[in-house]
Amino acid sequence: MSKVLLVSSGKGGTGKTMVSVNLGATLAQSGFKVLIVDMDMGLRNVDVYLGMENKVVYNLMDVMSGICRINQAVLKVGGFRNLYFIAASPIKDERDITDLHMQVLCNKLGDVFDFIIIDTPAGIGEMVDIAAAVSESAIIVTEPDSAALRDADSAERYIRNLGIRDIKFVINKVNLELMKQGFLPSIEEIVNMFGSSIIGWIPEDDNIRISTSKGIPIVAKRGTYLESAFLEIGKKAISRL
Repeated sequence: MSKVLLVSSGKGGTGKTMVSVNLGATLAQSGFKVLIVDMDMGLRNVDVYLGMENKVVYNLMDVMSGICRINQAVLKVGGFRNLYFIAASPIKDERDITDLHMQVLCNKLGDVFDFIIIDTPAGIGEMVDIAAAVSESAIIVTEPDSAALRDADSAERYIRNLGIRDIKFVINKVNLELMKQGFLPSIEEIVNMFGSSIIGWIPEDDNIRISTSKGIPIVAKRGTYLESAFLEIGKKAISRL
């Protein structure tokens, strides 16, 4: 059966989808078969970050409402042998989606994929609740900004109350110079908040912005320090690399 991993954030703009996409790509490059499910209805970006926006015909809500079969919505990502995704609806969709829908979907895909990564909307709410119902663990993506850190702490408590105990943190957009000057919370302050639950630090890097804009996961370029960072995150997230 697949291991199902929820990726969330306390607020928007922290790089949650970038982490979902690059973690998925890292696992795929390590030999695992991976499916990324975009549940950010109306604000989907997984397809864009994978360079697949022009390939999407059916989305998750089409599967849930019976408009299409699951295999019609599952798309293989170009350039990766083992990476697939399902897009979210491009609009806020009034069609119903429940815990049971997600359980059925994950059960049907459980023998096909090693990992299912669910990219949820930022913050808290119904889609996070539904994703948590089928997830074994969660990653919360935040950045060294006081508001983002506070919201990440709130998101952790919310997800824990949904029954997920294995919750980890990735700190994105780390700018050591601004930290040293006291303009951002320091590494020590962040460690004091989240401790050993932190599984990765991703530096602020224009190459990440370029890669998402071009629709190419940054880890597709092998041998870089960013690929190494995501390999370390992958190891700590799944303990199987």
